[in-house]
Amino acid sequence: MKKILLTISTLAIMASCNQKPAESAPAIDRANFDESVALNEDFYQYATGGWQKANPMKPEFSRYGVFDILRENNEIRLNDLFASMTKTKAEKGTVEQKISDLYTMGLDSVRLNNEGIAPVKSDVEQIMALSNPMELAIATARIHTAAGSPLFNVYVSADLLDSNINTLYIDQAGLGMGNRDYYLDAENEAKRKGYTEWLTKAFTMLGWGDAAAKAEKVLAFETKMAEAFRSNVELRDVAANYNPMSKADFEKRYAAFAWATYFSEMGIGDFKQIIVGQPEVLDAVLKLYAQEDINTVKAYMAAGVMSRAAGYVGDELYAAHFDFFGRQMSGQQEMRPRWKRAMAVPNSVLGEAVGEMYVKKYFPESDKQRMTEMVKNLQVALGQHIDALEWMSDATKAKAHEKLNTFTVKIGYPDKWKDYSSLAIDPSLSYWENIKRANAWYTADNLADLGKEVDRTEWFMSPQTVNAYYNPTTNEICFPAAILQPPFYNSAADDAVNYGAIGVVIGHEMTHGFDDQGRQFDKDGNMNNWWTDEDAKAFKERTDVLVEQFNKIEVLPAKGDQPAIMADGELSLGENIADQGGLRVSYTALHNSFEGKGEPEPVDGFTADQRFYLSYATIWGQNIRDEEAARLTKTDVHSLGKNRVNATLRNIDTFYKAFGITDGQMFMPAEERVIIW
Repeated sequence: MKKILLTISTLAIMASCNQKPAESAPAIDRANFDESVALNEDFYQYATGGWQKANPMKPEFSRYGVFDILRENNEIRLNDLFASMTKTKAEKGTVEQKISDLYTMGLDSVRLNNEGIAPVKSDVEQIMALSNPMELAIATARIHTAAGSPLFNVYVSADLLDSNINTLYIDQAGLGMGNRDYYLDAENEAKRKGYTEWLTKAFTMLGWGDAAAKAEKVLAFETKMAEAFRSNVELRDVAANYNPMSKADFEKRYAAFAWATYFSEMGIGDFKQIIVGQPEVLDAVLKLYAQEDINTVKAYMAAGVMSRAAGYVGDELYAAHFDFFGRQMSGQQEMRPRWKRAMAVPNSVLGEAVGEMYVKKYFPESDKQRMTEMVKNLQVALGQHIDALEWMSDATKAKAHEKLNTFTVKIGYPDKWKDYSSLAIDPSLSYWENIKRANAWYTADNLADLGKEVDRTEWFMSPQTVNAYYNPTTNEICFPAAILQPPFYNSAADDAVNYGAIGVVIGHEMTHGFDDQGRQFDKDGNMNNWWTDEDAKAFKERTDVLVEQFNKIEVLPAKGDQPAIMADGELSLGENIADQGGLRVSYTALHNSFEGKGEPEPVDGFTADQRFYLSYATIWGQNIRDEEAARLTKTDVHSLGKNRVNATLRNIDTFYKAFGITDGQMFMPAEERVIIW
């Protein structure tokens, strides 16, 4: 299921398991600094360089940061929880049984390696036995249900023009390397070679004598698909990717595919309308599908299933998959240990069941109350920023206030937990078969919503996730329970530190409601232009400046025949707007809290304003491999951590004042700075 979720971080990172209580964590730790670097030259390095040195990259990581430490700590906590469940036999059908059995199957290396690729090989054999387009449509549906997204992706979500009703969507999908640029750009030739080598290894394990030839044909097939695909930047254009068609018109336009058979096999009932994300892409892909040799199409489908199954069968396939997707694409040096991979599966498959356990044990109601109060404070501050905008008309400001005042705020955990009683986990079946069952359960759960009223109580992150999101179709901001912990929230720290971290997170998600995508939705969650033309133009003029600022940032220098990699200001625009808005709004909320009390005295030699900005930098401390920096720059809507700090702060006047910055690399002349919200 695809949702327009706008988040604080690039990963949904699981909750922390600090062995010490939160109160023991330092509010501002000077050991994290690199005071050999002038803060007016590189504030990110000044504030986090010590942390980077003390936390070198681990071989299993492509990026290692504050978020990853939280994730690692939480993995220990959840692993202990799951391991304890295996010591007693749970009643069949309970979530304890399902968690325990999934976890145990993931750990059972002996069984997995004895089975080898047999569980997925049977799927591939069924694919390779297909002989006509009707059978291919059935196979596509079965794979979509449980094992991947070849050719396209179908799902149910809120109608962007009528956010109360769930409707059917179809989007571009099906590239093995994910991003079209890997197939098209000259500098990615090594990745294409590595991808072909991975496919050759996978096909050889299937016993195919022509494995290398089939791998080349799959790459050529996917390259033709990629040539038609929209770029990641184009996919951010919400209106351009909303193209409703009647069922009859859809089936007439895309007649090369057996849709009646496909919809029946998927369990999709009758419907009147389908939203086509990229009509011209589907034209090209289905034309290619119809004209290509059927044996190449089958090999393409088999490749996707093998890739999807790699983590749930014997080690040989997983090792080959890791060599390309982990080592070459991201720079990881070692696989994650088996216990981490094993515990991640029930945590994902039964996320809310695990979340319910987490909340009972680790989330006090007082934390929810603290978060509720901070959210209210940030809403007031954002309202003040709306009022202060010189470039926005009163009419649009009034609409902006309406939207802000109707935010749905979700904190901690859902009011209604997901019911997993119909999801069967059977340890007599293979690990991969159980994963397919779980995938099929989630697919059916999503498709069952077609034509129904949107459930606005539904959550799209589990409570044990250290992240947050804004969803425009429900106009909601959501802060899972696990976000309230150091360094995001520290009950022993002063307000400046907390507003610099969790306050900015809150402000970030609120600002998403008014970024270049979120602003296209009204207070009810409908895609609706509530801006005057003049205000929209003024907004675009300012966001264009922000785009150009980030476009000028060199992520990696030129190396040999490889050109320099530059940041993508268009791709990351929404997150960059939200970072800036979160900082500015939270700063205002902090100073609102001083009213009637006066600004506090410096702590550890730093003023409240300085502590605010140091706290913000702290949450983005990380080390990252060049391969991962390059990959994320192409695929992730979030800027890299260093740029979220340095590039964003260079636009904020109060940052300069806090540290007395008048020159250096951090300094930007006032006339070049841009403020959005």
